[in-house]
Amino acid sequence: MNSRPPAQRPSQPLPEPSTIPLNGWHCGHYFYRFRREVMTGGLSSECQKQLEDALGADAELRNERQVSYWVSGHAVDFCVMLMDPDPARVDGVHQRIMAPGLGQFIEPVWSFVSMSEVSEYVPTIERFRDRLIAGGADPESPEVAAKVAAYERRLPMMNEQRLRPEIPDWPAACFYPMNKSRVVGANWFSEPFSARNAMMAEHAQSGIAFAGKVSQLISVGVGLDDWEWMVTLWGRNPEYLREIVYKMRFDEASAKYAEFGPFYVGYRAGAQEILAHCQLL
Repeated sequence: MNSRPPAQRPSQPLPEPSTIPLNGWHCGHYFYRFRREVMTGGLSSECQKQLEDALGADAELRNERQVSYWVSGHAVDFCVMLMDPDPARVDGVHQRIMAPGLGQFIEPVWSFVSMSEVSEYVPTIERFRDRLIAGGADPESPEVAAKVAAYERRLPMMNEQRLRPEIPDWPAACFYPMNKSRVVGANWFSEPFSARNAMMAEHAQSGIAFAGKVSQLISVGVGLDDWEWMVTLWGRNPEYLREIVYKMRFDEASAKYAEFGPFYVGYRAGAQEILAHCQLL
């Protein structure tokens, strides 16, 4: 009789320790105000150069994705959004802004640390087909086959945009963090996946109406920051940002389960444009 225990399958080797995510990129949103109360005039040429280098002129520092905005309202003067595989490069821009010289005239107001991801609610090819059939389509019809094939071709490009997005060269952007609620009667995390998935499908459908007008990135802050997600919306016009946020708040995923943090709206600008707008030249 063979008394040896059954052979054990070798476990999959763990990846090497690294600060580089296996999927997606690090993402940082940084918001600042100028400390005019400690200035005797505009910024010196040295401080201006330091800001220019931080916001993109220094090729050694520049992230894979990097964009800056002046921000409306009294709380914040400008913001920087950064994305890169290396978290040191993301945070390095912030450190350059706050370094001696320029740093004495800058107050950091708020930041958000996150990573890009492909959400669990993005339909697989099989789930996409199931949705078509659930909506009344004939599973054997050429129309279903054509739609599934088209989705299969689009999916890799859509996921690439979620993980390593191209930032559109549009003038306006809106930034805000959000959580899903855990209150009694509206605890998102106690709902079955099928219900959450259906609500997110409705939410996505609302956003499709703004294709070509608004582009978005949802980055995840779970385990990284105080809020669970960061929403970045880029708009061809700020009016579209107002419209999409209003429309999507009526979806059940938002109306019942969403909690929102501070909103900031910015307008794309380089260092000199930010300084000119803030009357510091």
